[in-house]
Amino acid sequence: MYNIVTIERQYASGGNEIGRKLAEELGYKLYDRNILMEAAKNLKIPSVQIEGLEESSPGGFLFNLSKTPLGGISNSKELSLADKLFLEEKRIIEEAAEEGKCIIVGRASGYILREKSDSLRVFIHSDQEKRIKRAIEREGIKESEAESALKKNDKRRSGFYNSVTNWEWGNPKFYELYMDSGRLGVDLCVKLLAEAVRN
Repeated sequence: MYNIVTIERQYASGGNEIGRKLAEELGYKLYDRNILMEAAKNLKIPSVQIEGLEESSPGGFLFNLSKTPLGGISNSKELSLADKLFLEEKRIIEEAAEEGKCIIVGRASGYILREKSDSLRVFIHSDQEKRIKRAIEREGIKESEAESALKKNDKRRSGFYNSVTNWEWGNPKFYELYMDSGRLGVDLCVKLLAEAVRN
């Protein structure tokens, strides 16, 4: 049985919805955007600054800190705000993993928890046509802007991920499950993941 599920996802692939429904199905705690909000609150970062910092790329030094206990590092005056925010998110993710029974969406959580044997790493993707449709219907993106929104958000996520890990975002070899939500549908993805977690 897996006590932790980490989900990385393409923009508008339904990864957040899958994470939320899976948490409900399993009775697990969900960590998604609330990680960012908690980290910002802990660091006393005004909400107006959060959007610009979300999944922005911290400095390359963070890879060297990936196995280092945080201690007081996040309070160092030498770090940028994005660096401090990521380190605080990392601390929250590690604490969540210690408590167990959680679903963590994004924030390079699969990499951060890569040594946890009870962690299931998942990547959710879909074809462009279905993602564009979802972006318009679920994310409220204008049809004329949907394609560029996909590119922009995927670039931001991959840039963030690649800057804090030595793994390649979206590379199937780094995940136990690589799921096409466009072909399977959100509900079947949730059902398959729930079975994987339980068995």
